[in-house]
Amino acid sequence: MNYTWNWGVLLQPVATGEPTTYLGWLLSGFVNTAILTLLAFALAMVVGTLFGVARTAPSRLLRAVGTTYVSLFRNVPLIVQFFAWYFLVPEILPTALGNWIKALPPYTQFFTVSVFALGIYTGSRICEQVRAGIEAMPRGQRGAGLALGFTLPQTYRYILLPVVYRVILPPLTSEFLIISKNSAVASTIGLLELSGQARQLVDYTAQPYESFVFVTLAYMALNFVILRLMSWVRNRTSVPGLASQRP
Repeated sequence: MNYTWNWGVLLQPVATGEPTTYLGWLLSGFVNTAILTLLAFALAMVVGTLFGVARTAPSRLLRAVGTTYVSLFRNVPLIVQFFAWYFLVPEILPTALGNWIKALPPYTQFFTVSVFALGIYTGSRICEQVRAGIEAMPRGQRGAGLALGFTLPQTYRYILLPVVYRVILPPLTSEFLIISKNSAVASTIGLLELSGQARQLVDYTAQPYESFVFVTLAYMALNFVILRLMSWVRNRTSVPGLASQRP
């Protein structure tokens, strides 16, 4: 292979004149990726839980709303959803709100859209996991909660969901990891996360191997932290006898 490795390029000042190095670019991209991953996963958990509960509610209307949400967001490619959130949504909102969104600073606009696009998309996947977890539980648990005087929302909150989260923790961990990798799509609308910064570095230095070796190691480090975090959550919340817990 006729390629000249030059790791020193990472410490060179960037060609755009900014007061940083190419390594600084990559580190800022890593921070953007990490924050985007955390916020999108938090949004996905909230949205996925709400619609997962709706999918199992006695109300036919709520079940229909949940089914529509899953069918729409889970079956449309993620990159199409990014473009829809960025280009289409501000145009169909009320004029004042749409103009306010378009007037936001570019970074704020890119980041906000990315959080919503990733969070809502992943929420449609978590929704199905929550639904499956609830439907896998003995029906007597819901009836027992209602018999004890709990309302239906209280039964979900205090009886069903605490058990469901423990049972579906392994697939939730997978979704957390997938979000960190799907965050690379955010560069298509202008957010310079980790992979976006890597491509920018290649454009200015023509040193692709150094750039993407660093990016590969950075993604591995981020995913290792996520795995350790979710392992800690599992150990802290484990209940003997649940399928997701270690014997």
